[in-house]
Amino acid sequence: MSSDLIVEGKLSDNERLKRESNFLRGTIEADLSDRITGGFTADNFQLIRFHGMYQQDDRDIRAERTKQKLEPLHNVMLRARMPGGIIQPKQWLAIDKFATEHTMYGSIRLTTRQTFQFHGVLKPNIKLMHQTLNSIGIDSIATAGDVNRNVLCTSNPVESELHQEAYEWATKISEHLLPKTRAYAEIWLDGEKVEGGEEEPILGSNYLPRKFKTTVVIPPHNDIDVHANDLNFVAIADNGKLVGFNVLVGGGLAMTHGDKSTYPRRADDFGFVPLDKTLDVAAAVVTTQRDWGNRVNRKNAKTKYTLDRVGSDTFKQEVEKRAGINFEASRPYEFTSRGDRIGWVEGIDGKYHLTVFIENGRLLDYPEKALKTGVAKIAEIHKGDFRMTANQNLVIAGVAAKDKAKIEKLAREHGLIDDSHSSQRLNSMACVAFPTCPLAMAEAERYLPGLVDDVEQLLAKHAMNDEHIILRVTGCPNGCGRAMLAEAGLVGKGPGKYNLYLGGNQSGTRIPKLYLEGIGEQEILSELDGLIARWAKEREQDEAFGDFVIRAGIVAEVKVSVRDFHD
Repeated sequence: MSSDLIVEGKLSDNERLKRESNFLRGTIEADLSDRITGGFTADNFQLIRFHGMYQQDDRDIRAERTKQKLEPLHNVMLRARMPGGIIQPKQWLAIDKFATEHTMYGSIRLTTRQTFQFHGVLKPNIKLMHQTLNSIGIDSIATAGDVNRNVLCTSNPVESELHQEAYEWATKISEHLLPKTRAYAEIWLDGEKVEGGEEEPILGSNYLPRKFKTTVVIPPHNDIDVHANDLNFVAIADNGKLVGFNVLVGGGLAMTHGDKSTYPRRADDFGFVPLDKTLDVAAAVVTTQRDWGNRVNRKNAKTKYTLDRVGSDTFKQEVEKRAGINFEASRPYEFTSRGDRIGWVEGIDGKYHLTVFIENGRLLDYPEKALKTGVAKIAEIHKGDFRMTANQNLVIAGVAAKDKAKIEKLAREHGLIDDSHSSQRLNSMACVAFPTCPLAMAEAERYLPGLVDDVEQLLAKHAMNDEHIILRVTGCPNGCGRAMLAEAGLVGKGPGKYNLYLGGNQSGTRIPKLYLEGIGEQEILSELDGLIARWAKEREQDEAFGDFVIRAGIVAEVKVSVRDFHD
């Protein structure tokens, strides 16, 4: 292998950690029985991520606990593995029960990774959590850490046959790229211990250099934001039947404040492959990134940086060699939307599908709307399935015509249908941030609802009530809220301070550019007020906000991230 394809230097400590982990076991089992601390220590703090968990604490009470000479209130967040986001009503009732009885917050959080998260699980309940999930056919293997994470799939409740095929491929890809270690079963499910002989044919004994994200998307709906992901399979259909995929590689949104070697990046289109080569190509992309990715500097370890370092064509040729294929010319496709279609739609199979808007994905019973109870009550009578979306919403799918009225009645009674939601609110999104995320620099989930109120008022002020701006807020630059694909993206810089990025588009195929740095909430509103005023006055017919700010020269278009993003 050519040495210029490998980054030379001292490996990051995460590489030591993975190498010495005994295929992700570490000493997690011993740590689990240690009741002196509520957290995990040393390497295990990182290793539990490969098992789908992050150690967190309640940052709202951290200072008070320090005063009392107590350690932070350690707990874990678990992210389930749900390829394509499909969950059955019986499974839903089980996770609802666990969230109510065994988490600090009692909520279920729908995430931008098209799955659910438990927040606030204390150490004595962690093993019970995994065993509860296992009993209903769910796990959290490889939903975090340096592996291929939960595979997303367009929710698409209308074209049922095509969606079913795409969903099945999302599941196959997920299974194919999973870690083969038995560590998860041994530690959490009391599985039989394996002594030696294990191997990871795709991920390797040191796993990947960094996290890796994969999607299956059905045009024209880019509802999973392909350019936020390392590997994307764009479904190509012929007469409603799936015939293959265009393969897009090297997208990603995370960056580091002040480090110009980091940037968000669109994925490159490698070309078309027939269905029977899908898994070969998936493995080839992953193993190429495994072998060529930067294991010295984790900030430059994602696939997007590997492509820019070795060259996209060189990477593509290696994938062809490993998969034993030649990519065909990419088949035509177009993305025209990416939000969820809120409300009822009828599928080609005659079944009905209700998509309900869940602000920030947080299912909890509030004084005015018992959202969590409402979904549970629907689950008790629903004969279809639920589909979690990558936009933090929930699809009640496969409803027979005779059942529509009672499903809608329950949804309305519990605030799951609210006709007053504006287009702006439906197209706004935030990550979790405070108080649970240890990486958060600023508020996001708790800031967004009030921010949307203010933006709604600005749109009304300038007679743009029927318009919306794709608005996203993240508490840090790691990309969970996908602000780097928004028309207006806010990225946390410090308490109450954000960087404002402008210029993404409505189809999710353009990276926005920094407009103002480190501004407070009032300045954000003042700037948006002026920008919306100009948009209202100067826009061309039906011109979206992100397109306007580029045409008007307010920000330059980011065409090639490595060249344009920091320019």
